[in-house]
Amino acid sequence: MADLLLHIIIPIAIFLFIAGFTLFAVYAERKIAGFVQDRLGPMETGKYGLIQTIADILKLIQKEFITPSAADKALFLTAPVIIFVAVFIGYSVVPWAPDFLPTNTNTGLFFILAIVSIDAIGILMAGWGSNNKYSLLGAIRAIAQMVSYEIPVGLSLISAIMITQTLNLNEIADLQGIHSPEIIYFMGFWDVTDIGGLFAWHIFQAPHLLVVYIIFFIATLAECNRAPFDIPEAESELIGGFHTEYGGIKFAFLFLAEYAMMFLVSILGVIIFLGGWNTPLPNIGSLRLADWTTGLGWGLFWTVSKSLLIVGIQMWVRWTLPRFRADQLMTLCWKILIPVAFVCMAISGLWRILVIV
Repeated sequence: MADLLLHIIIPIAIFLFIAGFTLFAVYAERKIAGFVQDRLGPMETGKYGLIQTIADILKLIQKEFITPSAADKALFLTAPVIIFVAVFIGYSVVPWAPDFLPTNTNTGLFFILAIVSIDAIGILMAGWGSNNKYSLLGAIRAIAQMVSYEIPVGLSLISAIMITQTLNLNEIADLQGIHSPEIIYFMGFWDVTDIGGLFAWHIFQAPHLLVVYIIFFIATLAECNRAPFDIPEAESELIGGFHTEYGGIKFAFLFLAEYAMMFLVSILGVIIFLGGWNTPLPNIGSLRLADWTTGLGWGLFWTVSKSLLIVGIQMWVRWTLPRFRADQLMTLCWKILIPVAFVCMAISGLWRILVIV
């Protein structure tokens, strides 16, 4: 009975976290957009506009369920659920802190890549089921973009896996802490297993993984359909892309899925490249900062704070860079990111053979 309650409580807790994060992230993004564009952002609803997002979601929940008369009703109604559920299930294998993860599986990374790819099916269902040419065009653009950028995402993760030799996300995070079970030397000069901190993160243990993480970050921006890769939505061209016909609670689910995806790829990058739940503070002689800032509470704090920082960078990029043209988007993927990712894979192989002992 205790295990059953645990399996019920954990998904509910994760869902509530995602919902709360989305409310916070939408408000933060509006404020960041206002700062970049030299304006204030939302200010009217609540002090400094703090409850503007809450007012918006209450409005969405109360809206009438409208389905276009010419739409394929089964596809139209099912698509938002599939899109959100595909992203939500990805959280089931994410380790939040030491010994604090919903499911500890040896194929966690593979599971996330497989289950999140179902998101593309939901987007195609939304575009086709809407029976709207703008929605269909947005869906086709989204699928082409997502399928293309899954390749550099996969190659960047393979580069990291060649170093860690495991698909278990819990083990990958553990390898970046103090007293790691596997000793990895940084350029052969020092042993990171006692120093810990950010020096034990994979981007420092194997410096070429910093380039790999940049590839991962750019490619996951495209996977999330975030600017400058927001061609599938392209409000100035397609009105709203694949979700043009959606409103009310159905649109809220699509919006929730987008921000859940942003946080999922951020926390995945943190776990694989940026130390996971491990502290960025190193041990310096008798000053044992890494030893003092470990454990369940600190681990949860570091995981969430690092992930929120990456989400903030995603928002900053959105309101700073202009949208790519379709040809520029594909050129970046096929002619730049993928070749560089292949080179990084080769370096990972050599690093595993020549440097790691």
